[in-house]
Amino acid sequence: MAGIHAAKRIEPGEIDTEVAARAMRRIKDYLMRHPSEETIRVDGETGGDNALILPREVVNMLAFILAQAAEGRGVSIVPSHAELTTQQAADMLNVSRPYVVRLLEAGEIPFRLIGTHRRIRFDDLKDYQRRSEAKSRAAADELSDLGQELGI
Repeated sequence: MAGIHAAKRIEPGEIDTEVAARAMRRIKDYLMRHPSEETIRVDGETGGDNALILPREVVNMLAFILAQAAEGRGVSIVPSHAELTTQQAADMLNVSRPYVVRLLEAGEIPFRLIGTHRRIRFDDLKDYQRRSEAKSRAAADELSDLGQELGI
């Protein structure tokens, strides 16, 4: 069962880019033609009552994954409750692992210890990222306002 809760990753080049691009176009065309449908019926060989029914948001996510694959990019999907290592968190924030450890020790991001290893919930990391980006935007706005006041 542990595999269900782990991050899933498609490495760059694992999906044929032409197949991904064609599938993405078909999905996007369908979504554009049916903007109010909340569930999407996927008819295959078994159609009828056995058709696969997907929530619209899942189909949107699938279209995004296919768009990335069509560009030759890899994709990772991380469940919101997943726990990350400090290195995984650092990679997601594009910072060093020691910097993440300092953020954890300063109480900026909640974590738990498993033995001596720190684990960070994905949701908590995203919350920190949103707060950090909001602070950066506020600081940039403040600098811009100050520049206008000074005529710079």
